Amino acid sequence: MKIGFIKEANDTRVSLTPEVAKKFKKSGHDLFLESGAGDLSNFKNSDYKEYVKVVSYSDLLKNSELLISINPIELNKINSNFSKKIYLSNFNSVNKDNYLLVLEKNNIYSFDLGIIPRTTIAQSMDILSSQANLSGYKAVIKAAELLPRMFPMIITAAGSIKPAKVVVLGAGVAGLQAIATAKRLGAIVEASDPRSAAREEVLSLGARFIEVEGAVEDSSAGGYAVKQTKEYLERQKKEVSKKLELADVVISTAQVLGGKSPILIPKTVVDKMKPGSVIIDLASASGGNCEMTQDGKMIIYNDIKIVGNSYLSAELSQDSSNLFSNNVYNFLEYIINDNKIVDNYEDEIFSQCYITKKIKFS
Repeated sequence: MKIGFIKEANDTRVSLTPEVAKKFKKSGHDLFLESGAGDLSNFKNSDYKEYVKVVSYSDLLKNSELLISINPIELNKINSNFSKKIYLSNFNSVNKDNYLLVLEKNNIYSFDLGIIPRTTIAQSMDILSSQANLSGYKAVIKAAELLPRMFPMIITAAGSIKPAKVVVLGAGVAGLQAIATAKRLGAIVEASDPRSAAREEVLSLGARFIEVEGAVEDSSAGGYAVKQTKEYLERQKKEVSKKLELADVVISTAQVLGGKSPILIPKTVVDKMKPGSVIIDLASASGGNCEMTQDGKMIIYNDIKIVGNSYLSAELSQDSSNLFSNNVYNFLEYIINDNKIVDNYEDEIFSQCYITKKIKFS
């Protein structure tokens, strides 16, 4: 197929890296890349020349059957030039209903990479998990930069330094990576998660698990948290609050699929936290786990730094681009057959990701 990769408007990442371009080429695809798309990830146009034609945006649209971007392009750019083309992106960061109307109006076959099911067969295509892994790591590194203390315990002739206390809320992909990174840096780590299966994973990384009984569980939630009862939330709030008040760093990652993130760190708890503490809220894009969080900003409240950023993986632009690019390659290898894509609503991956269902592949 003729595949075009669009330059991101406000993102350091790129949807195709030279390493993955080689794999696409071996699979027999013709590749087009918008000029300068890889610059902010330190991939120059010349790095792609063996496998890709580097072209202008207008030539990209003209020559490509299938178009890919990490973030959806602006609505006002979607027009008849896209008609009958296939478009892949992550629509989680936008109002999907608005985009869907425009996509269908212009007869664009669209796949949402942000809702790939979290099943065994789809693991290699899961952009949310690959990016969350990096976000969990970067959250701890950013917290270490902002914290006016060291993470590890150190004994010197001038006195001893106690290890930092880190609390991780949510032990999914991002949370587990945050736990592992904080432990490697020498912190004392505790973690909370309503899923009983997370307990063993937390303990295996050397962290303490904050036990709260009575959680609602749902194996079909694909690794996300699920809505909990009022009674459980009260018990969780009480137990976790004790830990938060003593924490130097809090990494919050709890998100509910298709809903607003639960408030796990109310203002009343922030008021009791130690001056100099740091909260990194990775759930900020869907409302945040901290009541004080502002998405895309760092605020300072009572000498406590609160960072709201669900896209920390973009700060590791080379690795995050490469993982995203591999996810896309694996997804396309799965849905392309004989150099084309056909409707396959019986397949879970296809049916869940294909969002413009009113438009049938011809």
